[in-house]
Amino acid sequence: MREIGIDTRALEHPEPLVQATKILQGLTENSYLYMLHRKKPIPLLDLAGERGFRVLSREDAQGDWHILIAKDPDIDLEALLRV
Repeated sequence: MREIGIDTRALEHPEPLVQATKILQGLTENSYLYMLHRKKPIPLLDLAGERGFRVLSREDAQGDWHILIAKDPDIDLEALLRV
């Protein structure tokens, strides 16, 4: 499984959504997006869910959000989470 990681904590709206959407278009069954964000990106989570992706989001102790998105319906996103 190949991770495609992006750190968008320093980016202004809408750049995190733009970057993540581009990555989602290229995801395969063997890859997943691991995104760090300074807040919960609800529009991205909604978009990914509507398109049938598996989604996991979790806030860490520092207040940063870890977002995992995958095309593979059987992937265990919890196992890939680094929080």
